[in-house]
Amino acid sequence: MYSQDSFFDLSAWGQVGLVFISLTLFLMMVLLARRCLRRLPIWARFLGALILFWVFVSASPQVYYMYYRMIIPDLPLQWVIWPPKDALIPFEILLFSHQKNLSAHGQGILGWAIILAAVLQRRHP
Repeated sequence: MYSQDSFFDLSAWGQVGLVFISLTLFLMMVLLARRCLRRLPIWARFLGALILFWVFVSASPQVYYMYYRMIIPDLPLQWVIWPPKDALIPFEILLFSHQKNLSAHGQGILGWAIILAAVLQRRHP
């Protein structure tokens, strides 16, 4: 399913860098959801998680594009942050029905992790 994904066009070190950036962004977003939304009522935490996910889907392509510019210097410097053209795209990503590639599926996993981090309460003994 993923054989045509651009991830496999990168060198081994390029893949390692991309995985590192992805894991870093993943952890940052989950921690942000956990820390910033924990004191809100459950409905606000859920809504906040959806908003954080929408912001990630809109803004993260710039981070990845800048990484690709580092490993492929011929890419032009440009702004790639745009809100999704269709407001349902983040929901399609959450349902794993948007695109069949590593990026979309990774974003779907991140979306659910953000929601769980925001909604689930820590247990205090």
